[in-house]
Amino acid sequence: MTEDEKYMGLALSLARRAFGMTSPNPMVGAVVVKNDVVIGRGYHHQAGQPHAEPMAIADSEKKHPGEVQGSTLYVTLEPCTTYGRTPPCSEKIIASGIKRVVIGTLDTNPKHAGAAVSILRKYGIQVDCNVLEDKCRALNESFFWWITKKRPFVLLKMAMTLDGKIATQNGDAKWVSCAASRQMVQKMRRWADAVMVGGNTARLDNPSLLVRSPANWRRQPRRLIWTSKPLPEECAMLNDGGPAPEIVKPIGQAQWLAFLDKLGAENVTALLLEGGGELAAAALQAGIVNKVAFFIAPKLLCGRDSKVVVAGENPALMSEALKLANVKVQKIGDDLLLTADVESQ
Repeated sequence: MTEDEKYMGLALSLARRAFGMTSPNPMVGAVVVKNDVVIGRGYHHQAGQPHAEPMAIADSEKKHPGEVQGSTLYVTLEPCTTYGRTPPCSEKIIASGIKRVVIGTLDTNPKHAGAAVSILRKYGIQVDCNVLEDKCRALNESFFWWITKKRPFVLLKMAMTLDGKIATQNGDAKWVSCAASRQMVQKMRRWADAVMVGGNTARLDNPSLLVRSPANWRRQPRRLIWTSKPLPEECAMLNDGGPAPEIVKPIGQAQWLAFLDKLGAENVTALLLEGGGELAAAALQAGIVNKVAFFIAPKLLCGRDSKVVVAGENPALMSEALKLANVKVQKIGDDLLLTADVESQ
């Protein structure tokens, strides 16, 4: 590991502290280093608050007065160059006397990509780019998609038995996956700006779709129910004080894309689909799913009428199967979690 990779790794760990809190902004971390000593740390806490770079510079000035001059700044994402709710970070960097900036990944917005690099170099600051680029890009996968496509990144999460079942014939699904897997789903909800389930799932499982762990999470996701029928009055989502559930039912690719465009315009950068099988099929067949996350429990439910993980219309040929890429498998408690990108159709 190089020195640059070591300090970029520290900046990444700082950025992750704000997981689930910065949307629609990205997670960003920064450190200031001089003579191989970290003199300042900072990360973007949430939208509207100072960015990582001025936070790290201010931390340096407070703890090591006068030492910022001639130092190196490591930042996971290319600094901003325009005025928004905060001033441009590039101006703060130039005024601070920092002499070298190391960037994890460039801004993917075509309007801004490379702009900070050009400005900083114009003022005689050495700029090096793409250190731990893959990790820095993965950190803000949904943000980069949203900023370029103007619609949310879509993650389909399902929990199934080894034989591909998500519930019994009468709809009993508690519990398919283990406690550790269900805890990871809480993390996915913290990541998401909106969570969607099918109408049958909402009625039979009666989920809250809220972040329950950690307790008192401040940024609860919007709750979307894919159905054309109203929810029963006793439904938990109508009585728990969380965001009011929204009834929606896009069908077909054109409606789905229009719906996602609307969500994107409302600053929804990440949409989590939590099932059931008909919703999963509709979203996959419409080609709007970016990534799948399937929790596979070491159980065999059996039963020809048990609910399947992905339902929908029957394909005629195996060649119609959707292809997955970048497949990863990890052990979560007793379960396996398989994640993969859905290749474009």
